Amino acid sequence: MQKIDKLDKKILEIISQNARIPFKDVALECGVSRAAIHQRVQRMIEMEVIVGSGYFINPKVLGYNTCTYIGVKLERGAMYKTVIPELEKIPEIVESHFTTGPYTILVKLYARDNEHLMDLLNNKIQDIPGVVATETMISLSKGIKRQIPIS
Repeated sequence: MQKIDKLDKKILEIISQNARIPFKDVALECGVSRAAIHQRVQRMIEMEVIVGSGYFINPKVLGYNTCTYIGVKLERGAMYKTVIPELEKIPEIVESHFTTGPYTILVKLYARDNEHLMDLLNNKIQDIPGVVATETMISLSKGIKRQIPIS
């Protein structure tokens, strides 16, 4: 696997702050050609250093006012393989992680309000075969959101 160098890291720092920045501006800041930036970004995509791109949608603007983390306990950890496809059917779930500790799975979801959250918990998540318990933690405010440091 190829390594990333100092210029790659500088490019990553710039584009991680603003994914919509034109390559010509990145090139100017880095002191190289736009073609060089394009080639390096493409190489980092192929190396899976850069994974995905796109726009972040503000859930609140769409009416999803409650961000919630749910710890899900399963009968057996191996049931993860059958539970995840069921969780994927719930569009309000935006992330899930197979974890160590008190929960088998940690889920992040957005609900319109507490009533919607209760419906998701009682009629969707807790109805999945293998789910034995859930613990709900409502996010009151997002304190930090950033990319991993590039150094």
